[in-house]
Amino acid sequence: MAKKTKLSAKIIKYLDKTGVKYNILEHKTVYTALDVAATMRRKLEEIAKSLLVLADKNYYLVILPADQNLDFKKLAKIISKVCNQPIKAIKIPTEKVMENLLKIKAGAMSAFGNIHKLPIIIDKKLIKLKKAIFSSGSFNHSIEMAVKDFIKLEKVLLADFSVKKKIKKIKKAN
Repeated sequence: MAKKTKLSAKIIKYLDKTGVKYNILEHKTVYTALDVAATMRRKLEEIAKSLLVLADKNYYLVILPADQNLDFKKLAKIISKVCNQPIKAIKIPTEKVMENLLKIKAGAMSAFGNIHKLPIIIDKKLIKLKKAIFSSGSFNHSIEMAVKDFIKLEKVLLADFSVKKKIKKIKKAN
């Protein structure tokens, strides 16, 4: 049985200090945005997936709808424009790197990059939503809040860097 994890007091304090409205959603232990959607009985596009990426030597937090995949080439172009220099490679670091860099449990990435002093890039597709469910850094809690409040709070860069997930159809044997 998976052990329950607490919601970080640091995140609660951060959100309370800013005065934004949010809801803490408690749920069974989940490890992916897909699991959050299934557990909360929500559409995938309502779940904001948080990914830590390494662009050459700099880390970024990218947030996109869970029904989308990260387009590495698009993201490289966006970061290149922001940095005013070409980005040679974008990678998703290992969980060990994430643990050491951010001092968090493996896989417990929160959507709140300002807490970790990470620049945040959010996919424009999320602004179509009134509210979204964001990762809290806990396997048992998520944060639901207005997308416009999240954008204002986190001072994000809005960009288009995701592509629709391709779902493979399984052929039935006759």
